[in-house]
Amino acid sequence: MLLLTHQSKHKQPSVLRFTENTEANKDFDYCKTKTHFEFEIKAGQNAESLRVLADKIEKYLHDEAVCLQIENGEPTEVFAFLEGLMLANYRFLQHFSQPKAGVFAEVVVPKTIDKAKIQELTNITKAVFKTRDLVNTPVSHLNAEQLAAAVVELGAEAGFQVQVLEETQIETLKMGGLLAVNKGSIDPPTFTVAEYKPKNAKNKQPIVLVGKGVVYDTGGLSLKPTPGSMDTMKGDMAGAATMAAVIYLAALEKLPVHLVALLPATDNRPGGNAYAPGDVITMFDGTTVEVLNTDAEGRMILADALAYSNKYNPQLVIDAATLTGAALRAIGTEASIIMGNAEDKIFQQLEASGYAVHERVVRFPFWDDYKKHMKSKIADLKNIGGPNAGMISAGKFLEHFVKAPYIHMDIAGPAWLDAPENYKGEGGTGAGVRLLYHFLKSLHD
Repeated sequence: MLLLTHQSKHKQPSVLRFTENTEANKDFDYCKTKTHFEFEIKAGQNAESLRVLADKIEKYLHDEAVCLQIENGEPTEVFAFLEGLMLANYRFLQHFSQPKAGVFAEVVVPKTIDKAKIQELTNITKAVFKTRDLVNTPVSHLNAEQLAAAVVELGAEAGFQVQVLEETQIETLKMGGLLAVNKGSIDPPTFTVAEYKPKNAKNKQPIVLVGKGVVYDTGGLSLKPTPGSMDTMKGDMAGAATMAAVIYLAALEKLPVHLVALLPATDNRPGGNAYAPGDVITMFDGTTVEVLNTDAEGRMILADALAYSNKYNPQLVIDAATLTGAALRAIGTEASIIMGNAEDKIFQQLEASGYAVHERVVRFPFWDDYKKHMKSKIADLKNIGGPNAGMISAGKFLEHFVKAPYIHMDIAGPAWLDAPENYKGEGGTGAGVRLLYHFLKSLHD
């Protein structure tokens, strides 16, 4: 036996068990199911078509107990097929009082598939599922403190260090953006610092991953409408979940890359002493920001984290955030928007990784002309620009706080799906995890 898929504290409706195809078990004696069918992967199919095909087959694995035997296929093609099969196997069931009983399925793979690749695929799936679980969990069960605790658990499992800064420590650091967004909440904010530093790290300076952790976003006093807007805002912490899962996956796979993840977290509510349009906030680095819309809160908490990243003298800073509706409107759910001031070759590697795992990215311009959109008449910056190019002006706002080479990823489109889409499912997709893992591997090959 080579692997058992996603292990969650929540019951999954099926478990895929992978077994090596040998002469000893060719007659299916090992199968614990009554239904078997064989499957041959035809040569020449691209990886994404195989993932999508696997999703269709996975649907059968939920109808009855099935044993699937893959007879032939090139290792890379079999890997893509298995990846789609495993990712499609996700279900979010933790809030059902009586989850349905699981269906058992077994998959027999050719001997040509390296066991290390199967283990890697297991870890990739676990990381994506961890992200999906976090994004799908409502704020009633996942506030900022609970999100931080989940990252602590990931660190304990995979072997990386996690420090959670609580409200008094955040106040001592004078992280004005994070504290301002949190003022309308009765729950305290957190700032989680995770670090994976292997002895064989190839990078002398760390790569810093920053993720937006708004566990629920009402829009604050600039209240969102509910239908199609506020009702899915439990997923506004997808950036933080993604970056936590990336460092988790890197640690599981023992990548020789020094990583730091910075995860500011809070909910954004209109209660109590909520920050208001017209307020001026002093950020962690001393920059003053005029607040003109409290629903532009993600950039407020990210700015503090990005400024904090400077203490690590990083090789590269990458942030991920469900930041703007403008990004979703611009390119839909089919890709993430990227921009920044890192070298072109870094962007090219990220774009190549996007095509490799089919989590595509589209690079937008990042000219300094867009800075003027964020100039305030009464402070250093304002937190929203004009009606045009909102995803870029937001990126230029964030760039102000970073000294290292920088890439901004707006994942507002692909991080959440309102309807099922092949192996990505619906709700939280885990978009960005496979992309950044592939990128980090390729960056230091």
